[in-house]
Amino acid sequence: MTLKIGIVGASFAKAAYLPALNHIEGVEVTCLSSNRLESAKSCAEKFNIKNFYDNWEKMIEENELDLVCIATPTDLHAPITLKSLQKGAHVLCEKPTAMNAEEATQMLETAKKYNKIHMIDHELRFNPNRKKIREWISSGEIGKIQHINILNVSNSWLDPSSRPKDDWWSLSSRGGGRMGANGSHQVDLIRWWCGEIKSVFGQALTIVKDRIDKNSKEKWQATADDLSYFSLELLNGGLANVFMSGVVSHSLGNKTQIFGSEGTIILEDKTEEILFAKKGEDFKKLSFEDPNASLDGVNKGIWNVSVVSLLEELTSAIKENRSLNEGSTFEDGLKNQLVVDAVFQSTKERKWIDL
Repeated sequence: MTLKIGIVGASFAKAAYLPALNHIEGVEVTCLSSNRLESAKSCAEKFNIKNFYDNWEKMIEENELDLVCIATPTDLHAPITLKSLQKGAHVLCEKPTAMNAEEATQMLETAKKYNKIHMIDHELRFNPNRKKIREWISSGEIGKIQHINILNVSNSWLDPSSRPKDDWWSLSSRGGGRMGANGSHQVDLIRWWCGEIKSVFGQALTIVKDRIDKNSKEKWQATADDLSYFSLELLNGGLANVFMSGVVSHSLGNKTQIFGSEGTIILEDKTEEILFAKKGEDFKKLSFEDPNASLDGVNKGIWNVSVVSLLEELTSAIKENRSLNEGSTFEDGLKNQLVVDAVFQSTKERKWIDL
């Protein structure tokens, strides 16, 4: 059995999906669509894809597909997902799940209606270091989780001329911003490690609003958050704090600190090293490598490498006509979206939001 796959969105497809799929047997990417025809054509030619489009609806209509992978701006996630499911395809959708929980609910209900496998590309669930952290937490190795502290900061949005005019990542109307780009990943990891969320407080702010296109010098306004932070009260007890900014002078990457009653875990994003210590002991430096990092053609970085295992699980589930054994489903996507929505609600109402 050869799975016929269609992809919407050339950028992440070129960086992660297509290099990963080259190492999976029994799959064929038969078509690809991008907003710009030249981008679709360039990507298709590089990866020997027969059909390319600048219209995703036409692509889905003209091809019989087993799986559609969606890597587009957020405002297109729900429409493409619904169309793909109605045409009989299973779906892999990028994060954040949707523009809001209403769309995420519709995506989940439609996937269930057509009995299709549904997955959100939270690829960090397949990263060996983060899987080890989940194992330690689940087994009680560090006791009861008291507090999680996550910092994610970069300078990528600091310069007013760093983003092109009307860049979708900077527009709230298209689902851009730090909460979607990174916050959804952090929420998914926290839920995966520690269980469900009871209550949310936070702010999603736009610090550098006045922007300039670096080529045309035309002025424009950013509306999506470039600095966000939130606190999560965990249903099982404990507190998680997440601070994310794209407008700092010095990039520090991602730092994760997990404090339990019987031990501590610290994960350094830049080195992908774990510092682990039981109560009363010194920290030990550990690292668990992903064997897929050495595969030919797979781009460096945990995001690109982790997609290999994710796609192996997804395509195997489709071939074997089974549910996913691991990975984030549309159900997880909806629960993540409820938290993301609550941060925006908290920003407006300046209070804790109970889920």
